[in-house]
Amino acid sequence: MKKLILLLSTCLFLFFTPSGLLEAQLTLPSIFGDNMVLQQQTDAAFWGKASPGAKVSVRTSWNGRSYSAMTDANGNWKTKVSTPAAGGPYTVTVSGGKTISFKNVLIGEVWVCSGQSNMEMPMKGYLNQPVLGSNEIIASSSNDRIRLITVPHATSLTAMDNFTGTWELCEPENVVDFSATAYFFGSSLNKLLNVPVGLICTSWGGTRIEPWINEEGLKNFDWVKLPDKSAPPQENLSPQTPTVLFNGMINPIAGYGIRGAIWYQGESNRNEPKEYAKLLPGLAENWRSAWRVGEFPFYYVQIAPYDYGSSGLNSAYLREAQLNAASAPNMGMACVMDTGEKECIHPANKKAAGERLAYQALVKTYGKKGFACEGPVVKDMKVEGQVVKLTFNNAPNGLTSFGKTLSCFEVAGANKRFFPAVAFITNQGITLMSPFVNEPVAVRYAFRDFIVGDLFNTEGIPASSFRTDDWE
Repeated sequence: MKKLILLLSTCLFLFFTPSGLLEAQLTLPSIFGDNMVLQQQTDAAFWGKASPGAKVSVRTSWNGRSYSAMTDANGNWKTKVSTPAAGGPYTVTVSGGKTISFKNVLIGEVWVCSGQSNMEMPMKGYLNQPVLGSNEIIASSSNDRIRLITVPHATSLTAMDNFTGTWELCEPENVVDFSATAYFFGSSLNKLLNVPVGLICTSWGGTRIEPWINEEGLKNFDWVKLPDKSAPPQENLSPQTPTVLFNGMINPIAGYGIRGAIWYQGESNRNEPKEYAKLLPGLAENWRSAWRVGEFPFYYVQIAPYDYGSSGLNSAYLREAQLNAASAPNMGMACVMDTGEKECIHPANKKAAGERLAYQALVKTYGKKGFACEGPVVKDMKVEGQVVKLTFNNAPNGLTSFGKTLSCFEVAGANKRFFPAVAFITNQGITLMSPFVNEPVAVRYAFRDFIVGDLFNTEGIPASSFRTDDWE
């Protein structure tokens, strides 16, 4: 009789108890998976869900150690594992009621790659908009030491904890749809550091910078209107809404072990350069706060020249804001003044953008020496009658136009009217003048929406557009 009562009680318990409480339903976010790359020589975070009060263990094959954590009342758990120097492949086994094994795991350098359409632009290009040399590069892209993962588009007013995606091998059929800028960046790091590289691409074309910052980060910028969370849910939440891309596309990966981030965005904010000058370093600080892995490096591409037409502000002001932001801690800018296209906002030469980002990382993050990572930046201006003399930083071996006549300089007097200047390279820098300006007070270089930059250091890195005035 007692056995019958026990059996009936058990049946009733099983019938009325949610299935999720019957066993530890161990899960991890999609950022963890087969083929992933973990950041080397760090304490790499692992997290997920299981039954409340369950013990979860993470065992790593490179050292045979287990790392344990207990879930909280909501079933959340988190632990950190110690990673060795670059290598692999390895296996990571997570146990907690059931067992999940991640295979073909590499240890190396991991970077987040984000922004708008110029970061999102795949290696195959957009419709009628190619990536220079893409077919040959895609065909020869097989490399087991590079791994790729893309976070799909997602908007949310609240922080999401997962996305749908998988780590992919670096093979032509995967590279063809992956970010060209990110691929060139990662390929350069892999080749020059000789370590595995993991690239996490999370980008969305046409988006402003404000959606990529969370609510806490945007509180520092009182001109940004935060969304009303109490409003009825929207089926199609605009990706331009502040915070929604951070919530949907950054929060699910925040905390994953990384070395740093690269960024290519700004075209959609070109009419607010003063605000962008604050928002860009603010974005970097916001992500660092979210990751909690230290003040990681943040490198970005300056927007390329493009003919935006007569409406709106000259995009050179936005490029100026980006140039100035490079002075913020642990930030750096890749200049592409020589790759812009008048009628296409997506320059075909993505290799220049990716490799120049890699130069930033190689020199500033990895301490490599013997080559340059930045273009010339004006240091000083002296006026001698009608003649202006400029000196530059980041040009230890001098300047060059690669045989072309310098055509991007303008000079103005106190009346603020700019005239084309005759300019030439000297041992000290640049000397320029205009017959129409007797008493020059200001110089501008390539300060237009579209113009092809013609000033470089001898290492081949272009100078940004710049001005010596602060006139509105």
